[in-house]
Amino acid sequence: MDSIKRYMQFVKPYKWQIVGTIIIGLIKFAIPLLIPVLIKYVVDDIVGNKLLSNAVKTEKLFWIMGIMLVVFVIVRPPIEYYRQYFAQWTGSKILYDIRDLLFTHIQKLSFKFYSNAKVGEVISRVINDVEQTKNFVITGLMNLWLDVATIFIAIAIMFTMDVKLTIVSLILFPFYSFSVKYFFGRLRNLTRVRSQALAEVQGYLHERVQGMAVIKSFAIEDFEQTQFDKQNKNFLSKALEHTSWNAKSFAVVNTITDIAPLLVIGYSAYEVIQGNLTVGTMIAFIAYIERLYGPLRRLVNSSTSLTQAFASMDRVFELMDEKYDIDDRPDAKECKNVEGRITFENVTFSYNEEEEPVLKNINLEINKGETIALVGMSGGGKSSLVSLIPRFYDVNAGRIMLDGTDIRNFKVRSLRDKIGMVLQDNILFSESVSANILLGKPDASKEEVERAAEAAIAQDFIARLPDGYETKVGERGVKLSGGQKQRIAIARVFLKNPPILVLDEATSALDLESEHLIQEALEKLAKDRTTFIVAHRLSTITHADRIVLIEHGEIAEMGTHEELMKKQGYYYNLFTVQQLES
Repeated sequence: MDSIKRYMQFVKPYKWQIVGTIIIGLIKFAIPLLIPVLIKYVVDDIVGNKLLSNAVKTEKLFWIMGIMLVVFVIVRPPIEYYRQYFAQWTGSKILYDIRDLLFTHIQKLSFKFYSNAKVGEVISRVINDVEQTKNFVITGLMNLWLDVATIFIAIAIMFTMDVKLTIVSLILFPFYSFSVKYFFGRLRNLTRVRSQALAEVQGYLHERVQGMAVIKSFAIEDFEQTQFDKQNKNFLSKALEHTSWNAKSFAVVNTITDIAPLLVIGYSAYEVIQGNLTVGTMIAFIAYIERLYGPLRRLVNSSTSLTQAFASMDRVFELMDEKYDIDDRPDAKECKNVEGRITFENVTFSYNEEEEPVLKNINLEINKGETIALVGMSGGGKSSLVSLIPRFYDVNAGRIMLDGTDIRNFKVRSLRDKIGMVLQDNILFSESVSANILLGKPDASKEEVERAAEAAIAQDFIARLPDGYETKVGERGVKLSGGQKQRIAIARVFLKNPPILVLDEATSALDLESEHLIQEALEKLAKDRTTFIVAHRLSTITHADRIVLIEHGEIAEMGTHEELMKKQGYYYNLFTVQQLES
């Protein structure tokens, strides 16, 4: 019930559209209820009326059928159209609002969440589960009430015709209510389990499609087929369990709704034989039984749809309730006029509280415009340290200061706006080269984009692309080489023009020729900015103002290249080994 109450907050802005749709629906559903009344009138008052001549009977028949044709051919079609249109319009607008809020929410979720969640499962909740909740709007808030209203209108008309026959018609209602409550009580949980199994298939498939190059390069298609079959079979078993219980529900409930007409036919025929009932009333009652139990059958179908909708609501709100690890403090301020002085004061950090810290008691002061290189063995904590500056994660102890202010006192988006990052594996979206560069400054002009590309030494290769700046780069930039992707990533940082720069292994995956071009672009980019360089190849950072060697989460050595070489410690050994290797 909590999920329904929360969902109604999204429905509330459209309450008058829903009320209007229900009113139109009542007219739409009420019109067919005229048919049994028409049958009774034609049989008893026209065809069976021995006091009227054939000419009068024919005249009355033409009049009544003419009126009915006007109602069904002229009045009913536009009512049907607008009921369908407004119902779907309202449902679609509510889903739009929910997805909009969810996308805002998932953008605020931290790296910690995404390191533990499968992308495919998140997508499944935003697309599939949100779509399923539409049934609550269309069925639960509109059709359900229309079917209930139809039943009450039908019962009211039947009572005016014959009270005893109406009671016979309703005698199975209690059995019907009990069956629905018993069978559909368990269906919500089965539906939720089925949705989760489907999300797992989608998550697995999403990962494998993204990693298809790995599957093909290792020739493990058969193994992956077996792994996918396991996921698929898990979904199949959950789907069949859901289907089995659903089928039982329909079998029992439909049996009850099928017995009711038999009772009415038998009893009404007996009353006609006894002379207590007219043939027209009998035929009208049989017609009303279909009008009565037709909506009941739809209510059974609605129960299935609503059960799916409720299970999907639970999953949507489960995602919506994911807590933000990184959030703005109530008194957080905008990050403006940044000089670039950064201080690490006794910083300790671990990805999970129960794990060993990856950074221990780090103390480091960086001046405005200084270039700091972070080096050391893999897993030492270099990338972890720079990921704390834009608050991808927050420190467990200590603090990081920017121009004398704790970075947690800034609004996180305004802080990140002042930091430019070039990573080892920069993500490019499957749009154009221009669109990917514009991520650095979405409102930039074409001339600014071209200047940024020129500064990143990307102008020449972009000009050779089939459509220049409008060339689509493919998902994750698959159509470009590593060096080309890096230069586009650098171009968007040039366009952003931030006072602080983080280069995390920006050239480690490139060949020597590409590395030379990238290095030239990066040195140009780093000029007059506070810059952090995480590097594996030490030959690329000898120009840094200071080199900080991090081992096992602690600062082991610090100084210029010349100072550290003279010291002949860890850095000297690493540099010497790399020179020998090259």
